[in-house]
Amino acid sequence: MNWFKKLKDGLSKSSKKVSESLAGLPSLSALIGKSKLDAASLEEVEDALIAADLGTASAIRLATALKAHKFDGPVDADSIALALADGLEAILKPVAKPLEIDPQNRPHVVLLVGVNGSGKTTTAGKLAQNWQAKGKTVLLAAGDTFRAAAVEQLQIWGERTGTKVIAEATGGDAAALAYRAMVQAKEDNADVLIIDTAGRLQNRSELMDELAKIVRVIRKLDDSAPHDSVIVLDGTVGQNAMSQVKAFSAVADLSGLIVTKLDGSAKGGVVVALAEEFGLPVHAVGVGEGADDLQPFAADEFAKALAGVDSEMDGRNVGE
Repeated sequence: MNWFKKLKDGLSKSSKKVSESLAGLPSLSALIGKSKLDAASLEEVEDALIAADLGTASAIRLATALKAHKFDGPVDADSIALALADGLEAILKPVAKPLEIDPQNRPHVVLLVGVNGSGKTTTAGKLAQNWQAKGKTVLLAAGDTFRAAAVEQLQIWGERTGTKVIAEATGGDAAALAYRAMVQAKEDNADVLIIDTAGRLQNRSELMDELAKIVRVIRKLDDSAPHDSVIVLDGTVGQNAMSQVKAFSAVADLSGLIVTKLDGSAKGGVVVALAEEFGLPVHAVGVGEGADDLQPFAADEFAKALAGVDSEMDGRNVGE
């Protein structure tokens, strides 16, 4: 199965929510067969898109774009979907940026942060696999020292991909582990160091303070690190992702997002809300558990999949 098909299938619940929200509007159904959406439908369209988790600012922007859209022939469900995809792509294109390694950094440090259960450890393993496959030397740091299962999970990824994993006993100091991993990565002249961190709720100040300490310790060895501070977001949480990005930005100086588990709910529209609100790069999206199920974020593909438009495109690998 190619990536677009997998993405479209993964976003099917979200695209169904968007299409059903719009299809149920009396003002839109009354316009079927006409050549333009009328002003009376604008507020209803906005409400429908907000209900589909696209966020208020995005909904207003998209509704305005739909109202101004010059339809090529009579309005129908397909033409509305195509017009919506165009509007979505305009919002998403500026933030579609792959996670790239700067060869000037030895190592290039990628810090993964986020709340419990967002998929950080799995994402760390998938990123390692992708970069190892490209011939890069990668180290993994098991910074989630609270959970033995997280360390074991990362070690399994390490064995599977031939990646060295730096770990400590459960309950160890995460900042000390990060420091040791930095020293080891420099000694190994590694291309990349991926630091997994413990899941922490954004309203737990002591845990956020620990994350700030990890960042300070990393910078003792390289004041430009971490070179990427990426929040991994669970796509099933919907609008709660917004408060997570705000909180982690204040502590870890976020440089980008990876959104996982988009196949698990009808809340995939939150990616659009995040793009509109924060403008942070969206590096990759995930729609499954396999290593190939995390792919670089492509605005055109995502927009078409979310709007329910059929298209055929080839997949790519993260880190291109």
